[in-house]
Amino acid sequence: MRTDNGQGLDARKQPQQARSQATVDAIFDATIQVLLVEGLQRLTTIRVAERAGVSVGTLYQYFPQKQALLFAVLQRHLERVVRAIEDAAASARDACLREMVKAVVAAFVKAKTANLDESRALYAVAAELDSRDYVREVEARNRAALEAMLKTASDAHFDDISTTTFMFTGALVGPIRLLLEGKLPQSVIRKFPSQLESICIGYLEREARSKLSAD
Repeated sequence: MRTDNGQGLDARKQPQQARSQATVDAIFDATIQVLLVEGLQRLTTIRVAERAGVSVGTLYQYFPQKQALLFAVLQRHLERVVRAIEDAAASARDACLREMVKAVVAAFVKAKTANLDESRALYAVAAELDSRDYVREVEARNRAALEAMLKTASDAHFDDISTTTFMFTGALVGPIRLLLEGKLPQSVIRKFPSQLESICIGYLEREARSKLSAD
């Protein structure tokens, strides 16, 4: 896991022992709680330390400034999401196209909506921080995992796999961004996974050639 987004927002040190990791996890969880209760503009390291039950000095041992802390929390969230996609894509290799899409969509939506308020708060953090370089790295990992999966589809072949993967990734991410930016009713959120599947399958099936015709 990276500890720097290229803009000097690196953590001061990384936890090496279970006790230190527990402290950092408590700080991360407290940061999310303060974000949800107080909002991004009112978040301070003092408030986070108080909620985490640690001293400000302890917090500064790991994160030298508020921006470094926010970047680390955002990084933890995005790493969970990209690992969910990578794992789903790996598990769906050699499956048919529809099963691939179903597996990836389910994993992605679960990772982003398991705690929707947290995802929305961190979406605002990403916009506040200059995290573009790191976000591009995450997007590249997502595309690499999806491309490797699509190459093994049992019932489809793509002539331009790179472009297809790029558009497939956009079809996944775009609606999620709209979901995080808005306040949709629960009835829409419940239908979201199946609707996202329809978008992705519709595009991929239109672009695909059957394995028989490809051979």
